[in-house]
Amino acid sequence: MGIPPQANIKLVSTQEYREGYANSVQVRASVWDFLLVFGRLQQPSASEVEIHNFQGVYLSPQQAKALVTILEQNVIQYEKTFGEIKLDASMQQQGSVN
Repeated sequence: MGIPPQANIKLVSTQEYREGYANSVQVRASVWDFLLVFGRLQQPSASEVEIHNFQGVYLSPQQAKALVTILEQNVIQYEKTFGEIKLDASMQQQGSVN
């Protein structure tokens, strides 16, 4: 049995499509799916941090794993081009990435 020909993929943006900047991503998982909650972190004072969530995206476990793979590939390529991405030690924790 041969490999079936790959379908032509056409990307179409709907009227609801929006782009936004997020510097906070929270991940919630259940048996059925993953929820990525995107937001913008602001620090109005030295003792207060606010996260304004603006979009939640549900992914199947399969799509979440595929996202991990494609993000890893893109980060590796980015670092080859621009150098190592360094994370603040306080950001290297389990749970939400803010």
